[in-house]
Amino acid sequence: MSGQLHRTMKTFASSIKRGPKCTLLDKNKKLNELSKLGQTDEARKVFDKMPERDEFTWTTMITACANEGRLIEARQVFEEVTNKSAITWSSLICGYCKHGFEIEGFELFWQMQSEGHRPSQFTLGSVLRMCAMKGLLWRGEQIHGYAIKTCFDMNVFVMTGLIDMYSKCKRILEAEFIFEVISYGKNHVTWTAMINGYSQNGDALRAIQCFSSMRAEGIEANQYTFPGVLSSCAALVDLRFGVQVHGCIVNGGFEANVFVQSSLIDMYSKCGDLCGAKQALVLMEVDHAVSWNSMILGCVRHGFPEEALSLFKKMYASDMEVDEFTYPSVLNSLAFMQDVKNGKCLHCLVVKAGYESYKLVSNALVDMYAKQGDLACAFSVFNSMVEKDVISWTSLVSGCAHNGSYEEALKLFCEMRMAEIKPDQIIIASVLSSCSELALLELGQQVHADFIKSGLESSLSVDNSLVTMYSNCGCLEDAKKVFNSMQMHNVISWTALIVAYAQNGKGKESLRYYDEMIASGIEPDFITFIGLLFACSHTGLVDDGKKYFASMKKDYGIRPSPDHYACMIDLLGRAGKIQEAEKLVNEMDIEPDATVWKALLAACRVHGNTDLAEKASTALFKLEPQDAVPYVMLSNIYSAAGKWENAAKLRRKMNLKGLNKEPGYSWIEINGVVHTFISEERSHSKSDEIYSKLDDVIALIKEAGYVPDLNFSLHDINEEGREQSLFYHSEKLAIAFGLLCVPKGVPIRIYKNLRVCGDCHNAMKFVSRVFDRYIILRDSNLFHHFKEGVCSCGDYW
Repeated sequence: MSGQLHRTMKTFASSIKRGPKCTLLDKNKKLNELSKLGQTDEARKVFDKMPERDEFTWTTMITACANEGRLIEARQVFEEVTNKSAITWSSLICGYCKHGFEIEGFELFWQMQSEGHRPSQFTLGSVLRMCAMKGLLWRGEQIHGYAIKTCFDMNVFVMTGLIDMYSKCKRILEAEFIFEVISYGKNHVTWTAMINGYSQNGDALRAIQCFSSMRAEGIEANQYTFPGVLSSCAALVDLRFGVQVHGCIVNGGFEANVFVQSSLIDMYSKCGDLCGAKQALVLMEVDHAVSWNSMILGCVRHGFPEEALSLFKKMYASDMEVDEFTYPSVLNSLAFMQDVKNGKCLHCLVVKAGYESYKLVSNALVDMYAKQGDLACAFSVFNSMVEKDVISWTSLVSGCAHNGSYEEALKLFCEMRMAEIKPDQIIIASVLSSCSELALLELGQQVHADFIKSGLESSLSVDNSLVTMYSNCGCLEDAKKVFNSMQMHNVISWTALIVAYAQNGKGKESLRYYDEMIASGIEPDFITFIGLLFACSHTGLVDDGKKYFASMKKDYGIRPSPDHYACMIDLLGRAGKIQEAEKLVNEMDIEPDATVWKALLAACRVHGNTDLAEKASTALFKLEPQDAVPYVMLSNIYSAAGKWENAAKLRRKMNLKGLNKEPGYSWIEINGVVHTFISEERSHSKSDEIYSKLDDVIALIKEAGYVPDLNFSLHDINEEGREQSLFYHSEKLAIAFGLLCVPKGVPIRIYKNLRVCGDCHNAMKFVSRVFDRYIILRDSNLFHHFKEGVCSCGDYW
């Protein structure tokens, strides 16, 4: 028993002994004291011993039970009252409203009036608070109508309740109207309700203006006013006004309030002034988890994960309460740092503290493991979650997409939709990226349609992902349509469009869009220049390529990476400037990597330079000894040059090392099903029909002038066998299947994991003309659009 309660009971016992001198007033006073202390059981004992009771006695007991949530008991006491007054009714109604029992609360509210009692301003205030708390707009509107009919619309207390209710129900215009209607008597509570209403509804500027008007009216703010104003300063990143508000807090003596202090720290951190936030934290009289959480979150947001982790360690060492809001911020910092060891240690702390079941913490764990590339642990945490929300699914789907597990990401997304979880913009962007990487046009279109139907507002990330998805599936017109519909473009948007046109064989258009981007005031990044150089390389624009390469460092301070050098070497090599390409490799200010040497080796293959090819291959053998690609490329160069012995020797070396060439395969998607083909393989269920159709195709295009190019059949067999092997390349099998299954007038889309061979490229041109079909073939380099016997790449790929 507390000291104060002990003294109260002792005084009451003494008064009982005095007998007649203990009046009803004394007993009511003791009952009220116990009620205020929250000692309902003790109050009930006193109440039961009171032979005489008045309205105050009954009301006090009802209020005591109702405040503690003992509503059945409060109702029982209420029913015992013979002469119920408006105050008695209000006490019970307030209890039901306080604990969110809307049905019972409103039934009592209307019943009270039917029995001839008029609710007070406090009754209306309690009902309105419940409406605000539970978002019961239509109920709140009913109370508003009642207030007008009963002239309570002139009561500041009731009007303040209406402002709060409309604000929390997202009807800020109605709240603003009521605020303006109050011509006099506005107090700090009324102003605070309006300021917080603006702040909660995302109108930070109006919140600040309202606060300034309040100060001009001479109304003093309190601890409930400042958090809303400070959060508005944070939303606008208005540090100057935030500092002025800080001055008001100090002058008013509210700097010791934990919620004000936490709002200050949050404001400073969101405005980028971490020193100010830290100083506010140091000056706190009492350390509180809310304030430390704000500081840690601020460090994470501004890219100081090490500082966030250091603060957490201090917090933990000082035995301060670490709650479910602390762990997510620290887990985010560990995800950012890729700190696997500390991540697992923190996971152990989470389990030990019993917070693993908290959805906020579990979501952060899934996100951390996914960003660290540990999908097994991410799945383990995810699967153990009892309740999953859109953030849970988004963390895992995005993690799979980020780590290259695109099929798993799409599978999870389908499971999420079956679980009737509505997606958000983040997960849509990740799913579209996965569709883009796998070139799954039909699924990408379905996701796009689903997003439009959802009514979600578009975002830059979704729009950029759509542009990339459509361009990676060869739908250049759709990519451009999405780009044109965007309300805002950033460097990612423009780069996606530049790369899209470059990949689809329209290099000159890529350069035109680059000029438009610069004219719009957006500066390029290093990926933009990769797209530009790629466009120049595949269009033969050597001078333009050199100009952009020089512009990178000169105009934008971007240091060329190996990828940029590889593009330049590819550009020079394709243009026949082999010596210039070799010179560029020798003059690089960074060490050439495998990408650079492969670009040089590819150039040697085009122009048959065996000496330089051997030099590039030797470098590749050292850099990537287990990669079969340089062996295969050099072997093909030897074969093309007639050096059969060298080619055979190199292939024997490959076999001794256990290196295998990646098999070439092509695939085509029809009605959501992906059909894969490997050269000369007959595993498809319609294999006989496909080969029969392909024989007819070859015969018809031969009549139209197609001549097999045996240079692309390097098998050591007779000429007839070499020609036959050419006919059954994977992309030719795919086109035969496409002609069988894709309706006339619909583009045939084929994808290949390697570069399309020259003979298949030539054959596709004839097929497009003879069969009057639009064929889109994406190989490892770019898209080839075949139409009326012509390819978009201009035979320069």
